[in-house]
Amino acid sequence: MTSRTAPAISDQHEAITRQQWKWTSLAGMASYLDAGAIVALGSGLALFKSEMGLSNTVVGLLAAIGPNAVGCAIGAFVGGRLGDKLGRKRIYKWDLLVYAAAIIVIALAVHPAMLFAGAFVVGLAVGADVPTSLALVGEYAPARGRGKLLGLTQVAWKLGPIIVLLLALALSPFGLLGIRIVFLHLAVVALITWALRRGMSESVRWKEASSNVKVDRNFSALFRGNNLKALAYTGAIYLFMGLAAGTNGTFTPYIVRTIGATSQATSVALSCGGFVIGIFAVVLLFMRFSDRSFMARRTMWGVGATLQVLAYVSFLVLPFTIPTVILHLSLLAIGTATAGEATYKVFSQELFPTMLRGTAQGFTFGIARTALGIWSFFVPALASAGIEPVAWLLAGFVAVGGLIGFVFMPDTVGKPLEQIEAERA
Repeated sequence: MTSRTAPAISDQHEAITRQQWKWTSLAGMASYLDAGAIVALGSGLALFKSEMGLSNTVVGLLAAIGPNAVGCAIGAFVGGRLGDKLGRKRIYKWDLLVYAAAIIVIALAVHPAMLFAGAFVVGLAVGADVPTSLALVGEYAPARGRGKLLGLTQVAWKLGPIIVLLLALALSPFGLLGIRIVFLHLAVVALITWALRRGMSESVRWKEASSNVKVDRNFSALFRGNNLKALAYTGAIYLFMGLAAGTNGTFTPYIVRTIGATSQATSVALSCGGFVIGIFAVVLLFMRFSDRSFMARRTMWGVGATLQVLAYVSFLVLPFTIPTVILHLSLLAIGTATAGEATYKVFSQELFPTMLRGTAQGFTFGIARTALGIWSFFVPALASAGIEPVAWLLAGFVAVGGLIGFVFMPDTVGKPLEQIEAERA
């Protein structure tokens, strides 16, 4: 059990403590459970479809309301706001219990209604947890360690799909029972995380800000002045980079089928390989350089966005073979690690005042996930027309998001949150 004493507000020169690493790991499990639920649902949809006689339309709706789209978006909108109004601890104290219960409903589902209810509530729970947990990490991280600690949550996000994909492959001989076991593993992880989180205490920064009657905490304050600029910036980079990254999960199986490598083992190996490369890139590049200087952060973003564009362009200029797919996944893994969700997480903590931090991130997170859900309806039709249209569109999304992120990137590296807030006010 961790200590119940919250880390004090950190000075910009303070090193990351063991407790901060531990609490970040627990908070970062929201990302593990988010990604794990998305991949588990994707892995099991075909089996549930066969078992329950679901139509393609029903399968599409099920995917749209779950943890990758609408359910998560609603949870983020509501949870982020409640985390600001009621405190971080009140949200993360209960949302994982809701998550575990909903996952168990999916695991035991014998009727489509159980699948729909479980998927939707899982989305709500993980959507509420993500902005609240990330706000907590940002608020107790030292100024020269925010990127490193928030990068650790991204490692958790990439680890979730690896574990789920390997479990699904190992349990594939058991058919639907194997997928049910995969879901039950997520419920167990959620309950263990919930138990360990009980030793965490409220954010010191939130307690101080919530007791200050002069602090503007109205939702409308998000849409004025520098808050609006920050909302537009973080929302734009997450929307465009997220559309490409989120689509890639649907896109990769199509690629594998097209080149004739139809075995499940090949598909899992390629997907897991990309996530493993991504983990190394986050640890060795993002976590190492994100807090070093503004130039380092901006250079990483520019290089990462360029690599992602090249990843999609590779399908347009190279022979469509396994080596090309490996090159594509490698470029994408490194690119998204240095110019993607991890950077969005950092700026979502740095650019907003404490009493609007969760609200802002819940808003942009929810908008992006809703857009991804709508966009996902069109991906299969586009993919059926060939790889070129999808590759061009995804390269375009990344180019737009990358340009916005690079040109308008603010200089917040190494500054305490109070200093950033004062400067922006």
